[in-house]
Amino acid sequence: MNKKDVADIRKQFKLNNNRMKIKDIFNVYVMKESSEIYHQESKPFQMLEQEQQELFLSNFKKVLTGQLDVKLFELKFQREAEDHTQLLLYDGLQAGDVEDWKAQMLVIVEKMFKSAQHTEDMVATFIRCEYFKPTKKKNEEAEVSEQDEVYSHQFILCSINKTMQPKKTLMFDYVERVFKYSVIVDPIINLASPVAGFLFPCFTDNSADVNHILYCAEKANQPDEDFIENVLNGEEIITAQEDKAIFEEIVKQVVGDQVDASTLANVYEEINRIIDENEEEETPKLDYKDVERVLKVSGVEDVNTEKVETAFQKVIDDEKHEFKASSIVPNYNTKSIKIQTKVANISISPQDLKYVKQVNYSGKRCLLIEVDEDTVIEGFTLIPETF
Repeated sequence: MNKKDVADIRKQFKLNNNRMKIKDIFNVYVMKESSEIYHQESKPFQMLEQEQQELFLSNFKKVLTGQLDVKLFELKFQREAEDHTQLLLYDGLQAGDVEDWKAQMLVIVEKMFKSAQHTEDMVATFIRCEYFKPTKKKNEEAEVSEQDEVYSHQFILCSINKTMQPKKTLMFDYVERVFKYSVIVDPIINLASPVAGFLFPCFTDNSADVNHILYCAEKANQPDEDFIENVLNGEEIITAQEDKAIFEEIVKQVVGDQVDASTLANVYEEINRIIDENEEEETPKLDYKDVERVLKVSGVEDVNTEKVETAFQKVIDDEKHEFKASSIVPNYNTKSIKIQTKVANISISPQDLKYVKQVNYSGKRCLLIEVDEDTVIEGFTLIPETF
């Protein structure tokens, strides 16, 4: 799935939307001490009160919020596993009877909590949905509305949430005209911050991909490896942060630890150009040949295939590894590059890195930043100095 696919599904979670039909919702309450199911409840989603529907819809959006390979990860299923989650989800998706669907989901719940220890009671929420995506018009003059022809996708979405104890409050009783201490013992389900979640199946080119599942981590670049392997039965993944670190180490192996700002700016610019050229397609990937070409185009000297292959083998032990271009270049539209010194911390965008240079002046290292306008500090315009 690409970010547009995820975004399109996410924005469908709204009330009275004829493009998204949520059939059933299944909530399972699990005790923290024993990891036993204390209560379970299933009903048609439309039977919920509107206020409840709004809370859950907001929660489902949270599950699908975040950058791919940072907070959302498309996992490939392992080939073999006991009570394979892929088969449980597939059977649950195909189940005509709600009880059959619930039975499959309960096996997944058991996998979630049989080894994991939690400090709070937990709630696992499952929904079965049908998502209708309009096909594109054949031409602009077509009289048939794009709503007349749609792709139909069925999927299961799960959200796992912590419970919280309500805060102690002081209340004023208008009738008795007295201050009262409010004691509420019912736990609050924190729907605003899911600790994990997933969507099955993934969708590629408007077709269901049952060999992949979309996993949501609680925090950016911190996927739960145990959950991925033992609950979802997914294969090992590399986060965008890890991929970027590997890329940087490979470049260091090829060009050395030291590089000038203009060369680094050229590397980022070339990778960003590749991303822009493939914006409408799947996220482009770079293998060792692409890395070699990027470095050569960026002005790095003495670069050859053997050198790059050796670097791949040394750093990641896989010369066939491919980097997602979007993972290894800083965000090109924000001040995503941080320059930290003892004197000051500076944030700039990758495209402006070419205006930064480290120079020697009077025997001291200085950071030189080229600017087009006057520099203003605390309301004062600095006087230009000539060296």
